[in-house]
Amino acid sequence: MSKWLNPRSAFGIVLIAVALIALPFVAAMGGQAWVRIVNFAILYIFLALGLNIVVGFAGLLDLGYIAFYAVGAYTYALLASPHFGVHWPFWAILPIGAAIACVFGVLLGSPTLKLRGDYLAIVTLGFGEIVRIFMNNLNAPINITNGPQGITLIDPVAIGDFRFSGTTQILGISLSGPQKYYFLLVALAILVIIINLRLQNSRIGRAWQAIREDEIAAKAVGINTRNLKLLAFAMGASFGGIAGGIFSAMQGFVSPESFSLIESIMILAMVVLGGMGHIPGVILGAVLLSILPEVLRYGVGPLQMALFGKMLIDPESLRMLIFGLALVLVMRFKPAGLWPSPERKRELGEKPAGGA
Repeated sequence: MSKWLNPRSAFGIVLIAVALIALPFVAAMGGQAWVRIVNFAILYIFLALGLNIVVGFAGLLDLGYIAFYAVGAYTYALLASPHFGVHWPFWAILPIGAAIACVFGVLLGSPTLKLRGDYLAIVTLGFGEIVRIFMNNLNAPINITNGPQGITLIDPVAIGDFRFSGTTQILGISLSGPQKYYFLLVALAILVIIINLRLQNSRIGRAWQAIREDEIAAKAVGINTRNLKLLAFAMGASFGGIAGGIFSAMQGFVSPESFSLIESIMILAMVVLGGMGHIPGVILGAVLLSILPEVLRYGVGPLQMALFGKMLIDPESLRMLIFGLALVLVMRFKPAGLWPSPERKRELGEKPAGGA
């Protein structure tokens, strides 16, 4: 209790709150596109925290996590669009999307309980691709997903008569659609972070960490590794389902192209780069890997013009080259991640002097 009443802690919380409130207005000075980039960064925080349960806490390598994101997105799209003529409210659809994604997580986890390492990665990769291909082909003989054309005119999030699309005047302040979504996403992000913190310090979280460190030893002391692995897949998938539903509402359109393998790899990179199993580190990794490419996208071209007076390399190619080089350098010199947990940092620091 005293920790939260500490003046220094209270000042830090107030400072963070003020920064979060001001951020969408500062970003809007560069255009609404930057507010949308910030919104997608928060969505990636959802996804990275969900994958961190599977990879960081339980130590299970998952390369098909984007499939749960797709399940949540399509669930929202089918239940809130003219495609089937159904227009349910978002507060009813999001739990359904999370539950369906949770079921898919159990379906993925069940046949992979005895797999580890590369074998588990290959199976989960295949699962992610199967879901994407299904979404791409479920337009015949019954048109469920509308195939590669995707689903359009998806309802935005609405609470009563208040809609999160379009511009609204609140207390004399004009809020655009992306800015309204920003505050919704921040509220959900805080809730997701609290849930993750509670999980990490719970008996379940400690059991996951025991499985990650040594599954045989965990089983020997009475931990039900089978059920806890399934629970990790299910809970991680539910976060992906919620993020997918919000993505669908924000975009107003979903198609299979949004759920490719590269997205799964990017989310895994966020977890590894930030620091596996460390919630603040995972958040940092998600923010950096979602915003840095966009900064490079808009900055590489003008930088070349300022230095050389002409374009020497295509900005898109140079952007990815710089991005990839940054990842390689970080993992070379910070193998535990940019913000690792104290335990992880200690493990990597306890190498014998002069050891290979």
